[in-house]
Amino acid sequence: MAAEGGSGDGSSMAGKEPDGVTYYRLEEVAKRNSEKEMWLVIHGRVYDVTPFLGEHPGGGEVLMEQAGRDATESFEDVGHSLDAKEMLKQYYIGEVHPSDRKEGSEDSSSVCKSFWSNWLIPIVGAILLAVMYRFYVAESKLS
Repeated sequence: MAAEGGSGDGSSMAGKEPDGVTYYRLEEVAKRNSEKEMWLVIHGRVYDVTPFLGEHPGGGEVLMEQAGRDATESFEDVGHSLDAKEMLKQYYIGEVHPSDRKEGSEDSSSVCKSFWSNWLIPIVGAILLAVMYRFYVAESKLS
């Protein structure tokens, strides 16, 4: 387990494991939800996006809405570019503590969910619409 440690304010619940990864409890992340200090969790990783607040293309309000909590679903729903995902690395500060991770939540589950909602469902819908249109056109020619 991660040892209790400090990150400046004396009440931190962060700890470093021997592998060098710093773990943060979700209650610690939740405290970082202001313009002065803004942390987000995306795919089980903790990011300090405070310096990016004024630079975010969607505006700082978008980040403020997600501050101090798990923003994975919102991050994936927007469909960020590979450049945006690469840029995220510079704000990485640690991982969510293993005891705070949701059961069965892995990076692959969000990717799978994103695949279904962003690609497969619209493709199936488009095919269904094309088949219906073809039958409609064929039937109108018979009339």
